[in-house]
Amino acid sequence: MTEIPAERNTPVLITGATGFVGSYLLRYLLKEGYRNIRAMRRPSSPDELLGPAKEQVEWVEGDINDPVFVEEAMRGIRKVFHCAAIVSFSPRLVKPMMRTNGEGAANVVNAALYEGVDKLLHVSSVSTLGRVRDGLTLSEKDFWQRSRFNTQYAISKYQGEQEVWRGMAEGLRAVVVNPSIILGSGKWDEGTASIFKAVSRGLSFYPVGASGFVDVRDVARFSVRLMESGIEGQRFILNAANLSYKALLDIISRHLNTRPPAYRATPIARALGWRLAWLYSRLAGTAPSLTRETANQSSYTFYYDNRKSLDAFPFTYHPIEKTIAETCRQLLEARNNGFSTKVLPFEPE
Repeated sequence: MTEIPAERNTPVLITGATGFVGSYLLRYLLKEGYRNIRAMRRPSSPDELLGPAKEQVEWVEGDINDPVFVEEAMRGIRKVFHCAAIVSFSPRLVKPMMRTNGEGAANVVNAALYEGVDKLLHVSSVSTLGRVRDGLTLSEKDFWQRSRFNTQYAISKYQGEQEVWRGMAEGLRAVVVNPSIILGSGKWDEGTASIFKAVSRGLSFYPVGASGFVDVRDVARFSVRLMESGIEGQRFILNAANLSYKALLDIISRHLNTRPPAYRATPIARALGWRLAWLYSRLAGTAPSLTRETANQSSYTFYYDNRKSLDAFPFTYHPIEKTIAETCRQLLEARNNGFSTKVLPFEPE
């Protein structure tokens, strides 16, 4: 029987533990032998991404925007994984997103400083890098600049990341990870999993831009390795591959055995698309599937340099086509059961 390192008995807190990244992180920590885990969630948060894992941790329910609740949740904790965030490109969610991603991060940092935790890991985004013109390849040295390429989501994540750097200046031991677009199975109507569902139903148009992509399991794996390392005061881009959106959709189509989108999304098509999506959302009372921001973002090309993450310690990313193939396989299984929630398994290491 493999002996569990003593540090894995250290009290750990995960914020956003029922979300996409947080749920995979929680499951990976349990797989690695962590047993003293406290997980933060909103009372209304569904937990189907966790499965049996939800019974193996201590839950605290409250709002990350409540500093008193965050301080109470942090009591006795030594390591913090801050994953809680709102990911949205809807104008209706800008205010709550700014509050959660910015002020919520400030509450976590302040509580960590007050409690004197050993280390905090903040899950940020590549959107906080200095995207000042189309076609750049970005690294950790590219710092934030105001530009038309920054979405409201990017601004909110930048504000949150700045709170972490402020905490470091006040003595907090912390690290930041900046994942690119995160792929993997989950709820098929949310996040990037919804792209797979949309392709399965048929898409006619493909975006003209490109970006980086990473397996959600790699975000969890790298984050735990980084937390266990002696590294602090640094940020790391997490990115397995840079692909055009057309290439991404073609690979998904191939694994779903569907016809790939054949038509380039021109500026006119993008403008018409987000307006029609807005109109439909108003009539249906749902969130729009396409917004002005997402339409514009899909036309930009940004690549991401992952060399720093590969040099930090021995680490190998899942090949992104393998991630896509596994996710497609689970989508096809889920489709026969009303698109039930699925999660990718962690392989033995």
